[in-house]
Amino acid sequence: MNDIWSGLKSLLAHNVGEPLLFSSGTFWVMFIAFILLYAVVQQRKVQMMLYVTAFSLFFYYLCNGMACLLLLFTAITDWMLAQRIAQSTEKKQKKLYLTLSICLSVGILVYLKYSNFLIDTWNNLFSENFRLLDLFLPVGISFYTFQSISYVVDVYRGKVEPTKSFLQYIFYLSFFPLILAGPIMRAGNFFPQIQEGKRITKAMIYGGLWLVILGVMKKAILADYIAEYNSWVFDAPLQYSGFEGAMAVLGYAAQIYCDFSGYSDMSIGMASIMGFNLGENFNFPYQARNLSDFWRRWHISLSTWMRDYIYIPLGGNRCSAWRSYLNNMLTMLIAGLWHGASWMFVIWGAGHGLGLIIQKMNKPWLDKLPDNFLVRFCSWLLTFIFVSILWVFFRSSSMEQGIALLTRIGTDFDIAYAIPFLKARSTWCLFIGLIFLWHTINNRAYERIKDIFIRLPWWVKVLMFTVVIQLVLQYQTDSVQPFIYFKF
Repeated sequence: MNDIWSGLKSLLAHNVGEPLLFSSGTFWVMFIAFILLYAVVQQRKVQMMLYVTAFSLFFYYLCNGMACLLLLFTAITDWMLAQRIAQSTEKKQKKLYLTLSICLSVGILVYLKYSNFLIDTWNNLFSENFRLLDLFLPVGISFYTFQSISYVVDVYRGKVEPTKSFLQYIFYLSFFPLILAGPIMRAGNFFPQIQEGKRITKAMIYGGLWLVILGVMKKAILADYIAEYNSWVFDAPLQYSGFEGAMAVLGYAAQIYCDFSGYSDMSIGMASIMGFNLGENFNFPYQARNLSDFWRRWHISLSTWMRDYIYIPLGGNRCSAWRSYLNNMLTMLIAGLWHGASWMFVIWGAGHGLGLIIQKMNKPWLDKLPDNFLVRFCSWLLTFIFVSILWVFFRSSSMEQGIALLTRIGTDFDIAYAIPFLKARSTWCLFIGLIFLWHTINNRAYERIKDIFIRLPWWVKVLMFTVVIQLVLQYQTDSVQPFIYFKF
């Protein structure tokens, strides 16, 4: 009994630096136990919200320890301030409460995420030696902060009625499929789903299971396996040939897609099993034929959030051309900085901002190009190469490292390395091929594949899930790898 009790205490305790991951066996044991009781209380709205909120907060505690109290603080203050905004009759008062809410939410995020970055930048610029702060950045703080800001702003704009139920708001803000790495869900899309209390259909359950299986394959099999080689090259680019460097760049483009879209698939799939529709967060982004199209397909919840709460308030494209270009650049700089406290993310954001500006400046003659295969292919290839090059700066720890890798590719690329590389890393090449082959199908074909899975007999679904788990065990690394976007 002592051993059992010790095991339970270890399982239910917060381990510093080891967030509970969706790709871990421990989480899925917890989720299966959770969903059994959820099926009992699902039709009772208050009991369901209490149960899910308790599980979500406990899950968040396992990931962040007592830092989970920051989530509660944000939930309480923004819920109360949203009420004040709705009750106020004067616009000045509404703006005051809105400003207070944004300052509190952003202030906490900036202090925890960017304080040391600012201190380090100051030290480098002015040769100072200020000591860095001993801070703990809670996993998921960027996501729930953006979610909370969108709620308060939408209440201010009159797009959402403020909920009088704090339970409903904390349920929304702490919802465990979303809390660690999104998608960023809008209250206007989520609240009606709580209030309607729809019956969960087999299509929702099996469609969710399909996404979970797909997400586990992307993350725990493909992304984790190809990540090891990518890390070797990015950490020491001068020790590898230009061809090997190019393969690492291609590999990282595949890795970050599988890593983040795999998390999104699992998140959206679990929510679907629970009866909630979170929409889509990725739509075959490497099919894009220009940067605007890429951002309509990549991390859709973040790109639309940046559009609605940063780009449009700055003036969007309802102003002069040069002002709209500036708005594009500022939005992408903020998007880059949101990803992390590093100048490399700022460079990545600036690169995308510059690319979007160039695209818009040349739109009049680009629109005149014929819509044939050659133009479509060249547009896709140029977009993919541009995005992949910017991923180099996103992944590299320094500008010198990123430039060294690109220089190595540009000065030491020899296609003769292809056959030896294929022989030495056949599984890695197979996985990369599968990832980009996946991007050759269209949405209609994807929906057909999904519908076929939903209609399969239950035992075939179980068999497929078993095969996926076996593949995870076969290709897993020494430890469960965290999702890339957990640190953002």
